[in-house]
Amino acid sequence: MKRLNFLILLVALPLLAQAQEVEREVYNPHNDTLFTSRHDSLVITEGNPDAIQVLPKEAWRPDPYRAVWMGAIIPGYGQIHNRSYWKLPIVYGAFMGCAYAITWTNRQYTDYKTAYRDILVDPNYDPEDASKSYVAILPTGYTVDRMGGRSRYTTTLQTAQNNYRRYRDISIVATVIVYALSLIDAYVDAQLFDFDISPDLSLNLMPDVPRDPLGTQQAELKIAVRF
Repeated sequence: MKRLNFLILLVALPLLAQAQEVEREVYNPHNDTLFTSRHDSLVITEGNPDAIQVLPKEAWRPDPYRAVWMGAIIPGYGQIHNRSYWKLPIVYGAFMGCAYAITWTNRQYTDYKTAYRDILVDPNYDPEDASKSYVAILPTGYTVDRMGGRSRYTTTLQTAQNNYRRYRDISIVATVIVYALSLIDAYVDAQLFDFDISPDLSLNLMPDVPRDPLGTQQAELKIAVRF
């Protein structure tokens, strides 16, 4: 429950920071008044001192570098900064999946490592004692004898230990890859935010029959790029 609350707080904080608008107190010297405004640019009209002219805001565009370094501190903030909110379930879902994989494989690795160590050095070896780690880890209905005896079962425990250690390491690498991809996505998305994808940009393939000075004709394929 504490982990879930922390994750919710981690997601909510950048959302609140992104949505917050800063209020400013603006003083009008002509009529000695003070008022609060959320607009970036305000101009007092000279002809009418009581009139306040609100200048339009500049078109918003994300900052690629801010998206990267904030996303490096708070995973997913780069997508929030770019206002690509639909990507958040993908990013956090990938992180939660990797975290679960690391936790589960590490737990399995620890259990099999303990069982393998105990079956090697246990001076009071007892394949019937359910309190022994190498017996407790057996699947339901299985015994050490059914697994091929102590020697073969020891090899099985060692193999399982090595496999789960490799799975855990792969999960850690996958987490690092997801982290890097989230930063790359935030940077590329911010850079291409105002990229022109209107119909005026086109690439056409068309046949062409050019004529040379000698009057001969040759069939060619022409690529036409229109900007």
